[in-house]
Amino acid sequence: MSLTLEQVRRVAHLARIEISEVEADSTLGHLNEIFALIETMQAVDTSGVEPMAHAQDVAQRLRADRVTESDEVAQRTAFQAIAPETEAGLYLVPKVIE
Repeated sequence: MSLTLEQVRRVAHLARIEISEVEADSTLGHLNEIFALIETMQAVDTSGVEPMAHAQDVAQRLRADRVTESDEVAQRTAFQAIAPETEAGLYLVPKVIE
Protein backbone atom coordinates (compact mmCIF):
# COMPACT_ATOMS: atom_id res chain seq x y z
CA MET A 1 0.00 0.00 0.00
CA SER A 2 1.25 3.46 -0.78
CA LEU A 3 -0.30 6.86 -0.34
CA THR A 4 -0.69 9.62 -2.86
CA LEU A 5 0.08 13.28 -2.32
CA GLU A 6 -3.65 14.05 -2.39
CA GLN A 7 -4.27 11.53 0.43
CA VAL A 8 -1.55 13.13 2.56
CA ARG A 9 -3.15 16.56 2.03
CA ARG A 10 -6.58 15.13 2.92
CA VAL A 11 -5.29 13.57 6.15
CA ALA A 12 -3.58 16.84 7.07
CA HIS A 13 -6.83 18.69 6.39
CA LEU A 14 -8.84 16.23 8.53
CA ALA A 15 -6.29 16.59 11.33
CA ARG A 16 -6.46 20.38 10.96
CA ILE A 17 -2.72 20.54 10.26
CA GLU A 18 -1.40 23.19 7.92
CA ILE A 19 1.15 21.55 5.66
CA SER A 20 3.29 23.10 2.91
CA GLU A 21 4.08 21.39 -0.40
CA VAL A 22 7.62 20.56 0.75
CA GLU A 23 6.31 19.07 4.01
CA ALA A 24 3.64 17.13 2.12
CA ASP A 25 6.26 15.60 -0.20
CA SER A 26 8.52 14.74 2.73
CA THR A 27 5.64 13.27 4.74
CA LEU A 28 4.51 11.23 1.74
CA GLY A 29 7.98 9.68 1.50
CA HIS A 30 8.13 8.91 5.21
CA LEU A 31 4.65 7.39 5.30
CA ASN A 32 5.29 5.22 2.24
CA GLU A 33 8.52 3.96 3.87
CA ILE A 34 6.54 3.05 7.01
CA PHE A 35 3.89 1.24 4.96
CA ALA A 36 6.62 -0.66 3.07
CA LEU A 37 8.15 -1.75 6.38
CA ILE A 38 4.74 -2.91 7.64
CA GLU A 39 4.19 -4.94 4.46
CA THR A 40 7.62 -6.55 4.89
CA MET A 41 6.82 -7.43 8.51
CA GLN A 42 3.42 -8.85 7.56
CA ALA A 43 5.08 -11.12 4.99
CA VAL A 44 6.99 -12.97 7.73
CA ASP A 45 5.52 -16.38 8.61
CA THR A 46 4.64 -16.28 12.32
CA SER A 47 2.41 -19.35 12.43
CA GLY A 48 4.68 -21.19 14.90
CA VAL A 49 5.37 -18.21 17.15
CA GLU A 50 3.46 -17.98 20.40
CA PRO A 51 2.15 -14.51 21.30
CA MET A 52 3.96 -12.84 24.17
CA ALA A 53 3.30 -9.92 26.47
CA HIS A 54 6.90 -8.72 26.57
CA ALA A 55 9.95 -9.10 24.34
CA GLN A 56 12.06 -10.48 27.18
CA ASP A 57 11.16 -13.38 29.43
CA VAL A 58 11.59 -11.64 32.79
CA ALA A 59 9.68 -11.73 36.05
CA GLN A 60 9.02 -8.64 38.08
CA ARG A 61 10.52 -8.73 41.54
CA LEU A 62 7.94 -7.69 44.09
CA ARG A 63 8.47 -7.00 47.76
CA ALA A 64 6.97 -9.39 50.27
CA ASP A 65 3.44 -8.49 51.31
CA ARG A 66 3.94 -8.25 55.06
CA VAL A 67 3.28 -5.83 57.91
CA THR A 68 6.22 -3.54 58.53
CA GLU A 69 4.82 -1.36 61.31
CA SER A 70 5.09 -2.85 64.77
CA ASP A 71 2.32 -0.82 66.45
CA GLU A 72 -0.19 0.32 63.86
CA VAL A 73 -2.71 1.64 66.42
CA ALA A 74 -0.10 4.02 67.85
CA GLN A 75 0.90 5.04 64.31
CA ARG A 76 -2.73 5.77 63.36
CA THR A 77 -3.25 7.70 66.60
CA ALA A 78 -0.17 9.81 65.87
CA PHE A 79 -1.38 10.58 62.34
CA GLN A 80 -4.91 11.39 63.47
CA ALA A 81 -3.68 13.65 66.28
CA ILE A 82 -2.97 16.39 63.74
CA ALA A 83 -6.20 15.86 61.74
CA PRO A 84 -8.97 18.46 62.15
CA GLU A 85 -11.66 15.87 62.95
CA THR A 86 -11.69 12.10 63.49
CA GLU A 87 -14.20 9.60 64.78
CA ALA A 88 -13.82 5.86 65.45
CA GLY A 89 -10.44 5.78 63.68
CA LEU A 90 -11.76 7.54 60.57
CA TYR A 91 -11.03 10.98 59.17
CA LEU A 92 -14.07 13.27 58.98
CA VAL A 93 -14.13 15.50 55.92
CA PRO A 94 -16.61 18.12 54.67
CA LYS A 95 -19.43 16.91 52.47
CA VAL A 96 -18.67 17.81 48.85
CA ILE A 97 -21.63 16.23 47.01
CA GLU A 98 -25.17 16.91 48.07
